[in-house]
Amino acid sequence: MKIFITGGTGNIGQYVVLSMVNAGHDALVLSRNPDKYPSLSQKAKLVNGDINDHWSMTEYVKGCDAVIHIALGWGDEPMSMLINDTAATVHLLEAAEKAGVKKFIYTSSTAAMGRMRQTMEESMANLPVDLYGSTKAASEAYVLGFRKYYGGREVSMKRNVIRPGYTYSTPPYPDGSTQPDARFRDIAEAVVNSKPVALTKHDGTQFISAEEIAQLYLKLIESDKNEEVYLALADTFTSWEQIAKIAIEYYPSSKSEIVLNDLGWSEKPMLFDVSRIREDFGLSFGDRDKLIEHIRWNVDRARGVH
Repeated sequence: MKIFITGGTGNIGQYVVLSMVNAGHDALVLSRNPDKYPSLSQKAKLVNGDINDHWSMTEYVKGCDAVIHIALGWGDEPMSMLINDTAATVHLLEAAEKAGVKKFIYTSSTAAMGRMRQTMEESMANLPVDLYGSTKAASEAYVLGFRKYYGGREVSMKRNVIRPGYTYSTPPYPDGSTQPDARFRDIAEAVVNSKPVALTKHDGTQFISAEEIAQLYLKLIESDKNEEVYLALADTFTSWEQIAKIAIEYYPSSKSEIVLNDLGWSEKPMLFDVSRIREDFGLSFGDRDKLIEHIRWNVDRARGVH
């Protein structure tokens, strides 16, 4: 398949591109700065553009079999979020359908689900608690609800949604990306500089690596699934306290102490149910070795090793 990928140079996207190429697919990757990623350019074709450049998006999807939309638009206010992310997604969705694209994967987020409940699973109502979650939930609704045009013409393009949780990435090549969230970096720098590591007691999540989540994108794009939503997280919960302990263990000369702010959070975490990816694709994630590798990479970066 020829696959057009937005956000293909980012945290998740770089591994998605690699997984597609390694499986024999051709990847056309949108980037605002194609020249920054020479390593990826050896694997896929990078083209210049932005998801809000609607004319370019319309041209790039022509001749493609599938679209994987990972890129995020941003804004500080409701209208700018709507225009930069949801409207851009809807335009790309419609352009892909009109171009005869057969498959479309939208990258949402667990933030679309919003308010935490005892067990979170795909069929629960979205109750977003911020503009980011609202944007993702709105885009999901357009992707899944785009079954036909008013006038009766049916939409044949298969449309599916992936909701990643906290996704980390150790760069797969020197000019690769890592996760934009600074918490791994901050913990590593505190440990290397023997400063206190201030964390919230029982805070954590079901961390998943970008390398792992890319397997789900590949399975889904090669499937005949339609109008499905998949949560993409690890099976197991890891606290930030555990991450800090791993960093300190790796750098034993550190004099850092972990300082926990007790907000009364339960020791028993609320979990996302990831059984659907196991049942539909045989996927189960939570490789602690990958997480340890990422923690050590951040410590080595803080030490100036790379």
